Amino acid sequence: QVQLVESGGGLVQPGGSLRLSCTANGSIFSFNPTRWFRQAPGKQREFVAVLTSLDDTEYVDAVKGRFTISRDNTKDIVYLQMTSLKPEDTAVYYCNAGPTGNYWGQGTQVTVSS
Repeated sequence: QVQLVESGGGLVQPGGSLRLSCTANGSIFSFNPTRWFRQAPGKQREFVAVLTSLDDTEYVDAVKGRFTISRDNTKDIVYLQMTSLKPEDTAVYYCNAGPTGNYWGQGTQVTVSS
């Protein structure tokens, strides 16, 4: 069973940056799309970004130009670099992977507040 683990969340001031990491106990990132989702309190989980096996990327409009999804194939880690963070980015961020998007991590909390 594939397990995903997110890390890198925390408390940051508006305008700050964080880098989230997603690791797996198997080599799945190179061959399957990897997505980041987020869920804010009282809201539905929403798509944030995707990185395909061909290195194509797509982002939700709210984060375009501020977030970057990438992959380190040697370490088998997927990152979400977040810059110019806003209070509305506050959420639990989840990594999602697998051929049918059936693997999820436990989430990492990102709080943007002064």
